[in-house]
Amino acid sequence: MNTLNITGNANTAQSNNLSLGAFTTAIGTYGIYFALAVIYFWFGGMKFTQYEAEGLVPLVSNSPLLGWLYDLFSVRTFSTLLGFLEVSIGLLIAGRLLSPKLSLVGGALSAGLFFTTLSFMFSTPGVIEPSVGLPGISVAPGQFLLKDLGLLAASIFVAGHSLSRLETR
Repeated sequence: MNTLNITGNANTAQSNNLSLGAFTTAIGTYGIYFALAVIYFWFGGMKFTQYEAEGLVPLVSNSPLLGWLYDLFSVRTFSTLLGFLEVSIGLLIAGRLLSPKLSLVGGALSAGLFFTTLSFMFSTPGVIEPSVGLPGISVAPGQFLLKDLGLLAASIFVAGHSLSRLETR
């Protein structure tokens, strides 16, 4: 059986080079870390703008989990605090370059955040598109929120992968 190393040269399976499947999996694994970090830096950075702060209002204000926060903080302050949290999660996930402990914490926090945003599917008006009926969901907020299911899975993967690396040390 032949394997493919990073330079593309074929080698025998007895060599220390990764198989094409293992190489592709490694790229995908670290691609998930990179993608989540970029998403958190970008989305977190947007939380510092008035545009994003106002965009959160229909989601947060209708949430039984988070709606009460607008009683404590202004719309802009809540968004700014969320921005700091999201950028911090991005840094922790990217921290996999330094330690799997950092990315384990980042992945766990990320999973909690996406679990919370998925709960908005049940509390935000306009998720179901009435003209289509079930299972039709609106583009916004429905499909916008549904993508968080994949990001939740990626977050759990990052936490699990990081934990596995810690367990093998």
